[in-house]
Amino acid sequence: MTVSLTHIALHVRDLDACIAFYESYADMHLVHDRVSDGKRVVWLAEKGKEKNFILVLIPGGSGRAQSAEDFSHLGFAMATRDTVDAVVERARAAGILQWTPRDEPYPAGYYCGIKDPDGNVIEFSYGQPLGPGAGSPL
Repeated sequence: MTVSLTHIALHVRDLDACIAFYESYADMHLVHDRVSDGKRVVWLAEKGKEKNFILVLIPGGSGRAQSAEDFSHLGFAMATRDTVDAVVERARAAGILQWTPRDEPYPAGYYCGIKDPDGNVIEFSYGQPLGPGAGSPL
C-alpha cells in the first residue's frame, strides 16, 4: 500500500486574514477557491508544489489558544538562518512571535515560532533534515 500525506485542513476564524498570513510569511499562493455548503474553501500551496501538498482553509473555526508548553505547530523550512531572523523581526514587530529563535542540535536546527491569525503556531526553521538547508540525513 502506498500512502502520501497530501494536505492539512484547518477551520479558521478569519479566512482572509489567514490567506494573507500564509501568502506573506510562508510564500504560499491560492491554488483553489470554491464555495461548498455555503462556505468558502481555499487551498494554498508552495509554488511548484501544488500537486504535492496543500493547506486547506475553511471558515468557521473557533481559534486556537495554544499554551507556551504546547509545541504543536506547522513547520516551514527556510533557505538560510538570516531568513529565519527576518521572520522573527517581522513577527516581533507584529506582536505574533511565540518562540524566540533557538539553535538546537540536529535534527532540530535553528528555528522560531509565530502565531497565525487563528492562533496556530507556525515554525520557521533552517538546518532540519527536510527542505532548504537540510542537515545530515535522519
